[in-house]
Amino acid sequence: MPKLKTNKGAQKRFKLTKTGKVKRQKEGARHILTKKTKKRKRSLRTATTVDKTIEKKIRSLMPYA
Repeated sequence: MPKLKTNKGAQKRFKLTKTGKVKRQKEGARHILTKKTKKRKRSLRTATTVDKTIEKKIRSLMPYA
């Protein structure tokens, strides 16, 4: 049986938590930051979990994670 390939884009963007949830960074923190409030930028720094509706798809991209 051949090995499955990990999707490298997904590997760089997502990590698994100890409980098995998929963790991701929030979008929108790269550029055009001057018009965003301090509160909003601070909130963008924190990681969040992926919605359970697409969690299965992401897991299939990372078979050995």
